Amino acid sequence: MKSEAGNREPETRNPKPETREKRGRGLSLLSGGLDSRLAVCVLREQGIDVEGVVFTSPFFKMEETAREAARQLNVPLHVVDFTRDILDLVDHPPHGFGAALNPCIDCRARMIQRAGEMMAQGGFDFVATGEVLGQRPMSQNRHSLAITERDAALGGRLLRPLSALLLEPTVPEQEGIVDRSRLLGLSGRSRKPQRELAQCYGLTRYPAPAGGCLLTEKGFCRKLSDLHTNEGLGDERLVWLLLRGRHFRLPGGAKCVVGRDAADNAALKSLRVVSDVLLHAVDVPGPTVLLPGGADDGDVSLAARICAAYADHGTRESVTIRIVRSDAAEERRVAPLAREQAQAWML
Repeated sequence: MKSEAGNREPETRNPKPETREKRGRGLSLLSGGLDSRLAVCVLREQGIDVEGVVFTSPFFKMEETAREAARQLNVPLHVVDFTRDILDLVDHPPHGFGAALNPCIDCRARMIQRAGEMMAQGGFDFVATGEVLGQRPMSQNRHSLAITERDAALGGRLLRPLSALLLEPTVPEQEGIVDRSRLLGLSGRSRKPQRELAQCYGLTRYPAPAGGCLLTEKGFCRKLSDLHTNEGLGDERLVWLLLRGRHFRLPGGAKCVVGRDAADNAALKSLRVVSDVLLHAVDVPGPTVLLPGGADDGDVSLAARICAAYADHGTRESVTIRIVRSDAAEERRVAPLAREQAQAWML
């Protein structure tokens, strides 16, 4: 961990009481992690009026931790749906992907850009983040931070309070809205300085560092790539379905989603639209199965056997499956497919 002065370790910080007179307004990205909380604390220490913003999507679930952080810090929180933005970036990432389907640099730039729009509309003076120079090798090196700032196009109003002393002064610093001398010069991957700062600010509860983005998980990305290839990413409902159940791509081209538990089964029913085919066992406990967008009869018949395969059929040689289409329902007696056979189509 280095400070602006060179290799010297930063001195232990003793935060001053928050200034009574408000010097300006900042909109800070608040994921709920420790760094984003500390960024708020550093700004409020010098009298800045801070509000938080968290972006949500099927791929990262920061809303709960962000709400907890907002309560801990006693700051207002804006919750913004980021689903369409991130799907567009997965479809066309200007700066490419990380190890999987994670367009980290573009994702960060788009979030900051969206926050910049809120800044202009809400009368804020700047946007702040909890980014630390060098903490993440791909998205927080000096080059990536510069790309993010350029693409977000905030006109010099992007402030990174935790590493500000290692970066060029921003407009709010030059205008005297933010006191640069009271910002920090943290860098690197060590978490020790942040933990010490948390203690100084009285932050005793905060989550451990974690990635948490499904776009970095190869198993999930297989399902997303399959959706991208077959149905595309235009229907957000199909993306939310990726979070539920086992997924199969059947020989006729239909997608088949099999609930793993009661929560999955309820979610599949709630996400169903009239064009989907819904299946479930009648005479034994079993999963809900959804064929989004429908299917030909061959795939429906196979889905019925897959439904029976994951039902609690014991030694029964056949199971009654109810099949609900848009305009009619029927029941078929089918032989359960061996699960080993079903796995041939599993994503």
